[in-house]
Amino acid sequence: MRSSHILSFLTVGASVLAGPTLLKRADPLGIDISNFQPSVDFTTVKDNGVSFVYIKATEGTDFIDPDFSSHYEGATSAGLIRGGYHFAHPDTSSGATQANYFIAHGGGWSGDGITLPGALDIEYNPDGAECYGLSASAMVSWIQDFSDTYHSSEGVYPVIYTTTDWWTTCTSNSASFASTNPLWIARYASSVGTLPAGWDFETFWQYADSGSNPGDQDQFNGDLTGLQKLALGNGVVSNTQSNVGLNRSKE
Repeated sequence: MRSSHILSFLTVGASVLAGPTLLKRADPLGIDISNFQPSVDFTTVKDNGVSFVYIKATEGTDFIDPDFSSHYEGATSAGLIRGGYHFAHPDTSSGATQANYFIAHGGGWSGDGITLPGALDIEYNPDGAECYGLSASAMVSWIQDFSDTYHSSEGVYPVIYTTTDWWTTCTSNSASFASTNPLWIARYASSVGTLPAGWDFETFWQYADSGSNPGDQDQFNGDLTGLQKLALGNGVVSNTQSNVGLNRSKE
Protein backbone atom coordinates (compact mmCIF):
# COMPACT_ATOMS: atom_id res chain seq x y z
CA MET A 1 0.00 0.00 0.00
CA ARG A 2 1.04 3.58 -0.36
CA SER A 3 1.82 5.80 2.58
CA SER A 4 0.94 9.47 2.24
CA HIS A 5 4.55 10.10 1.23
CA ILE A 6 5.86 7.42 -1.11
CA LEU A 7 5.05 3.95 -2.37
CA SER A 8 6.22 1.26 0.00
CA PHE A 9 7.90 -1.20 -2.31
CA LEU A 10 7.24 -4.83 -1.49
CA THR A 11 10.24 -6.98 -2.16
CA VAL A 12 9.45 -10.29 -0.63
CA GLY A 13 11.72 -13.29 -0.75
CA ALA A 14 9.73 -16.30 0.32
CA SER A 15 10.23 -20.01 0.07
CA VAL A 16 7.40 -22.07 -1.37
CA LEU A 17 5.60 -24.74 0.59
CA ALA A 18 3.72 -27.67 -0.85
CA GLY A 19 0.18 -28.15 0.42
CA PRO A 20 -2.96 -30.19 -0.15
CA THR A 21 -4.95 -29.69 -3.33
CA LEU A 22 -8.38 -28.21 -2.64
CA LEU A 23 -11.54 -28.08 -4.67
CA LYS A 24 -11.79 -25.01 -6.87
CA ARG A 25 -14.00 -22.27 -5.47
CA ALA A 26 -14.77 -18.66 -6.29
CA ASP A 27 -12.46 -16.51 -4.17
CA PRO A 28 -14.07 -13.03 -4.02
CA LEU A 29 -11.91 -10.34 -5.57
CA GLY A 30 -11.22 -6.97 -3.99
CA ILE A 31 -9.16 -3.80 -4.21
CA ASP A 32 -7.55 -1.43 -1.75
CA ILE A 33 -7.39 2.26 -2.53
CA SER A 34 -6.39 5.64 -1.14
CA ASN A 35 -6.10 9.24 -2.27
CA PHE A 36 -3.71 7.97 -4.94
CA GLN A 37 -6.89 6.79 -6.69
CA PRO A 38 -9.05 9.91 -6.28
CA SER A 39 -11.74 8.97 -8.80
CA VAL A 40 -13.15 5.44 -8.68
CA ASP A 41 -16.24 4.30 -10.56
CA PHE A 42 -17.46 1.77 -8.01
CA THR A 43 -20.35 0.57 -10.15
CA THR A 44 -17.90 -0.40 -12.89
CA VAL A 45 -15.61 -1.97 -10.30
CA LYS A 46 -18.47 -4.12 -9.06
CA ASP A 47 -19.47 -5.01 -12.62
CA ASN A 48 -15.88 -6.18 -13.10
CA GLY A 49 -16.39 -8.78 -10.38
CA VAL A 50 -15.05 -6.99 -7.31
CA SER A 51 -16.85 -7.84 -4.06
CA PHE A 52 -14.96 -5.83 -1.44
CA VAL A 53 -12.75 -2.81 -0.98
CA TYR A 54 -10.40 -1.61 1.75
CA ILE A 55 -10.07 2.17 1.85
CA LYS A 56 -7.29 4.16 3.48
CA ALA A 57 -8.63 6.18 6.39
CA THR A 58 -5.64 7.38 8.37
CA GLU A 59 -1.86 7.37 8.79
CA GLY A 60 -0.03 7.92 12.05
CA THR A 61 -1.92 10.59 13.99
CA ASP A 62 -1.59 13.49 11.58
CA PHE A 63 -3.09 12.31 8.29
CA ILE A 64 -6.72 11.69 7.35
CA ASP A 65 -7.10 10.50 3.78
CA PRO A 66 -8.96 13.31 1.98
CA ASP A 67 -10.81 10.85 -0.26
CA PHE A 68 -11.88 8.41 2.43
CA SER A 69 -15.42 9.68 2.83
CA SER A 70 -16.19 9.85 -0.89
CA HIS A 71 -14.62 6.44 -1.47
CA TYR A 72 -16.54 4.90 1.42
CA GLU A 73 -19.84 6.40 0.33
CA GLY A 74 -19.26 5.35 -3.27
CA ALA A 75 -18.42 1.78 -2.32
CA THR A 76 -21.48 1.60 -0.09
CA SER A 77 -23.79 2.93 -2.80
CA ALA A 78 -22.45 0.36 -5.24
CA GLY A 79 -23.24 -2.48 -2.82
CA LEU A 80 -19.65 -3.44 -2.04
CA ILE A 81 -18.46 -4.82 1.29
CA ARG A 82 -15.98 -2.25 2.58
CA GLY A 83 -13.68 -1.32 5.44
CA GLY A 84 -10.96 1.15 6.38
CA TYR A 85 -7.24 0.71 6.91
CA HIS A 86 -4.63 2.58 8.92
CA PHE A 87 -1.01 3.02 7.82
CA ALA A 88 1.01 2.63 11.00
CA HIS A 89 3.91 4.78 12.15
CA PRO A 90 5.08 2.99 15.31
CA ASP A 91 7.86 5.53 15.82
CA THR A 92 5.56 8.51 16.38
CA SER A 93 3.02 7.45 19.03
CA SER A 94 1.64 4.41 20.85
CA GLY A 95 -0.45 1.70 19.30
CA ALA A 96 -3.42 2.72 21.43
CA THR A 97 -3.13 6.35 20.33
CA GLN A 98 -3.10 5.38 16.65
CA ALA A 99 -5.93 2.86 17.05
CA ASN A 100 -8.12 5.52 18.64
CA TYR A 101 -7.22 8.02 15.90
CA PHE A 102 -8.15 5.42 13.28
CA ILE A 103 -11.48 4.64 14.95
CA ALA A 104 -12.32 8.33 15.30
CA HIS A 105 -11.74 8.98 11.61
CA GLY A 106 -13.57 6.21 9.79
CA GLY A 107 -11.87 3.01 10.90
CA GLY A 108 -14.58 1.69 13.19
CA TRP A 109 -16.58 -1.49 12.69
CA SER A 110 -20.28 -2.34 12.92
CA GLY A 111 -21.87 -5.76 12.56
CA ASP A 112 -24.08 -4.80 9.63
CA GLY A 113 -22.75 -7.44 7.26
CA ILE A 114 -21.13 -4.92 4.92
CA THR A 115 -18.37 -3.47 7.14
CA LEU A 116 -15.06 -5.31 7.33
CA PRO A 117 -12.95 -5.11 10.50
CA GLY A 118 -10.47 -2.27 10.29
CA ALA A 119 -7.03 -3.20 9.01
CA LEU A 120 -3.64 -2.30 10.46
CA ASP A 121 -1.16 -1.72 7.62
CA ILE A 122 2.15 -2.52 9.31
CA GLU A 123 5.06 -2.71 6.87
CA TYR A 124 8.14 -1.04 5.44
CA ASN A 125 8.85 2.44 6.75
CA PRO A 126 8.54 4.91 3.84
CA ASP A 127 10.64 7.52 5.63
CA GLY A 128 13.48 5.82 7.47
CA ALA A 129 14.59 2.70 9.31
CA GLU A 130 12.78 -0.42 8.11
CA CYS A 131 11.53 -1.29 11.62
CA TYR A 132 10.92 2.33 12.66
CA GLY A 133 13.77 2.14 15.17
CA LEU A 134 11.94 -0.39 17.34
CA SER A 135 13.30 -3.69 18.60
CA ALA A 136 11.33 -6.82 17.72
CA SER A 137 9.85 -7.06 21.21
CA ALA A 138 8.90 -3.38 21.20
CA MET A 139 7.25 -3.79 17.79
CA VAL A 140 5.20 -6.76 19.00
CA SER A 141 4.12 -4.73 22.02
CA TRP A 142 3.13 -1.81 19.78
CA ILE A 143 1.02 -4.05 17.54
CA GLN A 144 -0.57 -5.68 20.59
CA ASP A 145 -1.42 -2.25 21.98
CA PHE A 146 -3.11 -1.26 18.71
CA SER A 147 -4.93 -4.59 18.40
CA ASP A 148 -6.19 -4.70 21.98
CA THR A 149 -7.36 -1.08 21.85
CA TYR A 150 -9.25 -1.68 18.62
CA HIS A 151 -10.82 -4.86 19.98
CA SER A 152 -11.87 -3.20 23.24
CA SER A 153 -13.59 -0.41 21.32
CA GLU A 154 -15.08 -2.24 18.35
CA GLY A 155 -15.58 -5.82 19.54
CA VAL A 156 -13.48 -7.36 16.77
CA TYR A 157 -9.75 -7.66 16.23
CA PRO A 158 -8.21 -5.71 13.37
CA VAL A 159 -6.96 -7.43 10.25
CA ILE A 160 -3.15 -7.29 10.03
CA TYR A 161 -1.70 -6.36 6.64
CA THR A 162 2.00 -7.10 6.21
CA THR A 163 4.62 -9.02 4.25
CA THR A 164 6.37 -12.13 5.48
CA ASP A 165 9.73 -10.45 4.94
CA TRP A 166 8.90 -7.39 7.05
CA TRP A 167 7.16 -9.42 9.75
CA THR A 168 10.11 -11.79 10.07
CA THR A 169 12.60 -8.93 10.22
CA CYS A 170 10.75 -6.55 12.52
CA THR A 171 8.83 -8.86 14.90
CA SER A 172 11.26 -11.81 14.86
CA ASN A 173 8.43 -13.69 13.15
CA SER A 174 6.09 -13.43 16.13
CA ALA A 175 3.22 -15.91 16.29
CA SER A 176 1.37 -13.86 18.91
CA PHE A 177 -1.48 -12.69 16.68
CA ALA A 178 -2.39 -15.77 14.65
CA SER A 179 -5.19 -16.88 16.97
CA THR A 180 -6.96 -13.51 17.02
CA ASN A 181 -6.15 -11.35 13.99
CA PRO A 182 -7.03 -12.23 10.39
CA LEU A 183 -3.97 -12.03 8.12
CA TRP A 184 -3.80 -9.92 4.96
CA ILE A 185 -0.58 -10.90 3.23
CA ALA A 186 1.07 -8.90 0.45
CA ARG A 187 3.04 -10.89 -2.12
CA TYR A 188 3.14 -10.06 -5.80
CA ALA A 189 3.54 -13.54 -7.24
CA SER A 190 1.51 -16.51 -8.45
CA SER A 191 1.00 -17.83 -4.90
CA VAL A 192 0.95 -16.49 -1.36
CA GLY A 193 4.19 -18.29 -0.47
CA THR A 194 5.38 -18.77 3.09
CA LEU A 195 3.21 -17.03 5.70
CA PRO A 196 4.34 -15.39 8.96
CA ALA A 197 4.61 -17.66 12.00
CA GLY A 198 1.41 -19.02 13.51
CA TRP A 199 -0.94 -18.34 10.61
CA ASP A 200 -1.86 -21.51 8.72
CA PHE A 201 -3.65 -19.54 6.04
CA GLU A 202 -4.23 -15.99 4.86
CA THR A 203 -7.65 -14.33 4.99
CA PHE A 204 -6.78 -11.77 2.30
CA TRP A 205 -4.01 -11.82 -0.30
CA GLN A 206 -2.79 -8.66 -2.04
CA TYR A 207 -1.39 -10.24 -5.18
CA ALA A 208 -0.63 -7.20 -7.36
CA ASP A 209 -0.18 -3.45 -7.11
CA SER A 210 -2.11 -2.79 -10.32
CA GLY A 211 -4.56 -4.55 -12.57
CA SER A 212 -7.87 -4.25 -14.34
CA ASN A 213 -9.38 -2.35 -11.40
CA PRO A 214 -8.09 0.73 -9.53
CA GLY A 215 -5.54 0.36 -6.75
CA ASP A 216 -3.96 -2.80 -5.40
CA GLN A 217 -5.54 -6.11 -6.33
CA ASP A 218 -6.76 -8.44 -3.59
CA GLN A 219 -8.46 -11.77 -3.07
CA PHE A 220 -10.41 -13.24 -0.14
CA ASN A 221 -9.48 -16.79 0.83
CA GLY A 222 -12.93 -18.36 0.92
CA ASP A 223 -16.30 -17.72 -0.69
CA LEU A 224 -18.73 -14.81 -0.59
CA THR A 225 -20.59 -16.30 2.37
CA GLY A 226 -17.32 -16.39 4.28
CA LEU A 227 -16.59 -12.78 3.41
CA GLN A 228 -20.03 -11.79 4.66
CA LYS A 229 -19.41 -13.72 7.90
CA LEU A 230 -16.23 -11.74 8.44
CA ALA A 231 -18.21 -8.53 7.99
CA LEU A 232 -20.65 -9.80 10.61
CA GLY A 233 -17.83 -10.18 13.11
CA ASN A 234 -17.05 -13.88 12.77
CA GLY A 235 -13.27 -13.42 12.77
CA VAL A 236 -11.23 -15.66 10.51
CA VAL A 237 -8.88 -17.31 12.96
CA SER A 238 -9.51 -20.98 12.23
CA ASN A 239 -9.40 -22.81 8.92
CA THR A 240 -12.13 -25.14 10.19
CA GLN A 241 -14.78 -22.42 9.90
CA SER A 242 -17.27 -23.09 7.13
CA ASN A 243 -16.83 -20.92 4.04
CA VAL A 244 -14.02 -18.93 5.63
CA GLY A 245 -10.27 -18.83 5.14
CA LEU A 246 -9.70 -22.40 4.01
CA ASN A 247 -6.02 -23.19 3.86
CA ARG A 248 -4.88 -22.53 0.30
CA SER A 249 -2.55 -24.89 -1.51
CA LYS A 250 0.81 -23.12 -1.81
CA GLU A 251 2.12 -24.85 -4.88
